[in-house]
Amino acid sequence: MEYMIKFIYRFLLPPGLFVLVFALASFVLLRKKQRFGHLIGGMTLLMYLATIPLTGSLLIHPLENRYLPPAHPKGDVLVMLGGGATLDTPDMNGKGQLSGDAANRLLTTYRLYKQTKLPIILSGGKVYPDSGIEAEIGKRQLVALGVPKNKVIVEKKSITTKTNARNTKTILDHQHFVHPILVTSAFHMPRAVMTFNKLNVKVTPYPTDYLVSKRLAIYPGQFVPSEGGTVYTALKEYVGILASLF
Repeated sequence: MEYMIKFIYRFLLPPGLFVLVFALASFVLLRKKQRFGHLIGGMTLLMYLATIPLTGSLLIHPLENRYLPPAHPKGDVLVMLGGGATLDTPDMNGKGQLSGDAANRLLTTYRLYKQTKLPIILSGGKVYPDSGIEAEIGKRQLVALGVPKNKVIVEKKSITTKTNARNTKTILDHQHFVHPILVTSAFHMPRAVMTFNKLNVKVTPYPTDYLVSKRLAIYPGQFVPSEGGTVYTALKEYVGILASLF
């Protein structure tokens, strides 16, 4: 019964509602022998495929499985890339919090620090007027968890993966780090590695923040439109990877 409620619920709110409305419009137009119905039908199919979880899983899966976290990572510095932050939301010891992606990356970075005691470079600046400075928020939270201040280097000017890599390389060169362990979301790792490689920075990938399970499961919920942005996330990465080739 609970699954049936979830099924109905997804068609009462966007994007499922839009898919349902366009599907009905297409059906009515086709019944009236109007060619415009085929166009609406095609748009409806594309909208449906773009909003069901299965499509997102199929697109994200190859990205997230490109690299596996090493059991015993070896390097001389941890590099974490930012992934979004709020500006003035209340936190336990200040204002501003990291987004879900960035918070997952920070948690992994902290656990790696506990294991390796390596210094940390946090790369991420203020992306939008209402965004927090990701690296500064991350440092505050790491220090609150017990990481010494002098172990955390803040790079707070980057707003893209390209500037993450370029600005981090400057710090690596200045501090004489040569074996960085890169921490970012698994779906983002292929593009991040390519970007660092273009600057002749060889990183050890340590992916985290997985969006889909390693084993792809097929069940009815995979075919119901969802408000999640997995397809958008995947397409953004593929476009970024393509752009990195030039």
